[in-house]
Order: sequence, then structure tokens, then C-alpha cells
Amino acid sequence: MKRLLLTISLCAMVIGAMAADLPKQGFGFQIGYAQPTLRLNSPEVMYPKDSLVNTVQLHGLKVGVVYDGSFALGFGTSIGINYTFATKTTGWQPASSFSRYPETRSSLMYHQVEAFVDWQYKFEIAKETYLMLYTGPTIQCGIGLTEKHETRIDLSNLNMSTKEDRYTSDDPNSVLRRINVTWGVGAGFQYKRYFLRGGYDFGLINPYKNPQFTNVITGASMDRNTRGRLDQWEIKVGMYLWYR
Repeated sequence: MKRLLLTISLCAMVIGAMAADLPKQGFGFQIGYAQPTLRLNSPEVMYPKDSLVNTVQLHGLKVGVVYDGSFALGFGTSIGINYTFATKTTGWQPASSFSRYPETRSSLMYHQVEAFVDWQYKFEIAKETYLMLYTGPTIQCGIGLTEKHETRIDLSNLNMSTKEDRYTSDDPNSVLRRINVTWGVGAGFQYKRYFLRGGYDFGLINPYKNPQFTNVITGASMDRNTRGRLDQWEIKVGMYLWYR
């Protein structure tokens, strides 16, 4: 009986400590910087590996809403929905190594909605001040991806006006899958209602629809496998509007 009473008392003490240590819950918004990174690695034994590795980094804005809650002893979850807008524009470059004319540049514009679930641990370093570590999956849905190429002929050296020809390329959505899944790791800081989070999401699936490159002229499949990842750097600041 004494052992039973002791066990019940210890359980009650643990449950009480867990309840007392339960941090506040909150619902708010976040905004920050995002860097979607599209990686392409298509090995083929006839060519050096480095020549077939390509990385495209876009830069943009991320906004969203987030719910933050804890289960016990600082362990909890953070869930929410984000919208990401990112772009990339190259500088003007000669179309040929033998001539400056014409010059070309390209631009990408990307829109994405994502739902995330992060498991986190918060530990208090001062009154209402926390450090946090988190990890978890994100489902990304690309809602728009456009690519534009521009060509110009610079006639300034001949005292003539500059001519620019603009056109839009084929829809890149025909190459990339609309849905992507990532796994992220990150760290953060919270003071009262305000927080800062930053981390990296690793792509878990091949974002390319086609398993092989296709010759743009003949349409025939080439001997290079198409695989890669869609990763993302991000850093966000936010505030809880409801916090208790």
C-alpha cells in the first residue's frame, strides 16, 4: 500500500510539474525572407559530373499565419500556412562568345503556398524569453511559375537607338511537379509575443516530371537522368495576436 501511495504521489507530482511548465499558446502572423533553391543533378558517364550540376536560387518574400502550442515540459508543435513569392533575373549576357550582339537575359517568377507542421522544443532562458529548436515536414504547392527571356541589340556605339525584343518562354510548369514535400530543421528565439525563426528545408522528392532530358528539336529522349531537389532557406519574424 505504501508503494502504491508513493507511486500515485510521484505521478501526481510529475503531472503537476508538467502542467505548471506548460508554456502559453498563441496564434499570429509571420513575415520574412525566403530563398527557394532548385537543384538539378543529371549524371552521365560521358561528361564530367560538375558540368551537369545546376543550381538556381530565387529570392523573395514569405508571409503566413501560425499557431504555436505546447504539450508538456516545453515540447510542442507549430503549424501554419505560408505564401512565398520569389524571383530571379540574370544580367545581360552576350548570346555568343564571338560577339556582344545580341545580348540576352532571363527572369523567373515563382508563387507557392505551403502548409507546415513543426515539432519543437522551447526552453526558457529568462522570464518569458525562450530559445527553440524545431523540425518537421512541409507540403508545398506551386501555384505559378513563369519564365521570361529578353533579347536586345545594343546600337549605342553607332549612335542609334537601342532596340529590345521581348518574348515569354514555354510554361516551366510543364517541366516541374506542382507538389513538393520537404523536411526542415531550424532554431528560433521568442520574447513575450514576438519571435524570430530561421531554418532550411530539404526537398524529399524529385520535382522534375520527366525522368529523362528531351531533345528540344527532335523530341527524342536523351541518355541523362533528370533528378534534383527543391530546397528552401528562410528566416521569419512574427507576432502572436492571441496569446495565453
